[in-house]
Amino acid sequence: QVQLVESGGGLVQAGVSLRLSCAASGGTFSFYVMGWFRQAPGNEREFVAAISWNGGSTRYADSVKGRFTISRDNAKNTVYLQMSSLKPEDTAVYYCAAKKLGVIATTPGAYDYWGQGTQVTVSS
Repeated sequence: QVQLVESGGGLVQAGVSLRLSCAASGGTFSFYVMGWFRQAPGNEREFVAAISWNGGSTRYADSVKGRFTISRDNAKNTVYLQMSSLKPEDTAVYYCAAKKLGVIATTPGAYDYWGQGTQVTVSS
């Protein structure tokens, strides 16, 4: 059983940067593809970014491409989401997720473990 704990959310103004972290425990971190998803009120959970087990492959939603960067540190069992040029439409609860070995996936149902989420609010 893998436990995921997100941190780093907050209330920020549009245009600034923010870095989210997700610390994993209870499993072999390097065995998992890691992803970030977000969910705004009234909306479905949507894919943001994902990274392969060794960091060699990444994928991004079109809405964040060029602004967000996903990375991981397997020695620290942590995955990061560096968010730049934040926009009000980025406001959501951000969730970290882990997927057992395999290809990167963009659908929530493909992931096996989830964190509790961290709120990101971007004011205009």
